[in-house]
Amino acid sequence: MTCSGEEDDPFPVEDCLFADTFSQETVFSLWGEELKIRQVFGANLGVAAPVWKAALHLCRYMEEQSVELRGQRVIELGAGTGVVGILAARLGAAMTLTDLPLALAQLQANVSLNMPSSGWPSSPPTVLPLSWGEDHMNFPSDWDLVLCSDIIYLPETYPLLLETLTYLSKNGAVVYFSSKMRKEHKTQVFYEECLPSRFNVELVQRDDKRNINIYRASLRTDQ
Repeated sequence: MTCSGEEDDPFPVEDCLFADTFSQETVFSLWGEELKIRQVFGANLGVAAPVWKAALHLCRYMEEQSVELRGQRVIELGAGTGVVGILAARLGAAMTLTDLPLALAQLQANVSLNMPSSGWPSSPPTVLPLSWGEDHMNFPSDWDLVLCSDIIYLPETYPLLLETLTYLSKNGAVVYFSSKMRKEHKTQVFYEECLPSRFNVELVQRDDKRNINIYRASLRTDQ
């Protein structure tokens, strides 16, 4: 089976899903930090609007496993509201948050909303557009960590994402994925067939109740 698949709408999302635009602010307590995250629901943002449970799972997993963030160069793909990357930045990571251009205004607003009163412990987080498979060459390839939460849901994007991940990880980055395992979007296919074609992949946590898996991956040395 190849990495490509049927044309599926994510989650699903319809054009009229959020006919009226409205915002909602929620405070999340994660890893000793309180983050105020604004979610802007509107027809344009779609899946980038809310905080997905897989993102919160990744935050909690990194806390449980004491993943080293301070001083690390970290990039997040498909950052959405930015909850994962903002937390990492609050804990001392040199953070770059990326998403499609339409999501950047919400993302930047949340970064600004969560600047610590004493300033960011490392450099201020950077928010940049990144379209998988198209403009990753504009980015460095010397990351320590690549973070991905609930971005595996659209099969036609899997080869593009794999190309981008390969480039970003070629100097030894560790990649963490947190995904709701949606059978209808062939999420399992990505982790069992697409990703292992270039990466060593390990399932490190499984939440049966919420159907969320967390994986750790690193680029294979024969790539």
